[in-house]
Amino acid sequence: MAAFVAIVVYLVLLQTPNLFAAKDEEWKSATATYSKETDGSIVTEGACGYGDLHKISYGKYSAGLSSMLFNRGSTCGACYELRCVDHILWCLQGSPTVILTATDFCPPNYGLSSDYGGWCNFPKEHFEMSEAAFAEISEKKADIVPVQYRRTRCDRSGGLRFTVSGNSRFFQVLITNVGMDGELVAVKVKGSRTGWIPLARNWGQNWQSNVNLHGQPLSFEVTSSSGRTLTSYSVAPANWQFGQTFEGKQF
Repeated sequence: MAAFVAIVVYLVLLQTPNLFAAKDEEWKSATATYSKETDGSIVTEGACGYGDLHKISYGKYSAGLSSMLFNRGSTCGACYELRCVDHILWCLQGSPTVILTATDFCPPNYGLSSDYGGWCNFPKEHFEMSEAAFAEISEKKADIVPVQYRRTRCDRSGGLRFTVSGNSRFFQVLITNVGMDGELVAVKVKGSRTGWIPLARNWGQNWQSNVNLHGQPLSFEVTSSSGRTLTSYSVAPANWQFGQTFEGKQF
């Protein structure tokens, strides 16, 4: 009997990797600066291809990541918890934390020292924050502050959002508002007259295929970085048009 129970428990755990997904990691060391924008946000369109960050709800809690963290765009959408540490003049009392979404790339500047100006030079781990988010952990007078960071769960309101674009020979979908891990490692699309078609990563969380799916309801299957798969059936109706956004399920 004990052996039977053990086997059942093993099978349940095997089928539910999300039980262990998106847990907070150990704190790691990095640095952070902020970008001065009139609306308190960073650039409205970053290297992840999200477009207007306010429209997709990331807004001021967006961040640009150095090469070491950006990982060629595979971490787009991931969430990080940051706190300012080890600086009595600049860190706010109590070391409050802020949760940011990776939406942009902070490029290296090898013409400057990595200790002053070349904050994002490889292999530095660095976050470029909005001024508003930076002010939640540090005095804004600071140019750069030491921080600790860790990956954390992304809490989103509503379901995944699928924005379709392309033409009759090219299909692309931008996926935003991803909960749990925040980042996706695989995406498939299915029309009413096709099987599941794997999409290739274009950049960030833009996924593509040379396929014509017009006139067919669209379903999507996505896989998060922790291995959990989520399927949203018939998200888009048969009369969908490029430029439209549709909402699916949520992790």
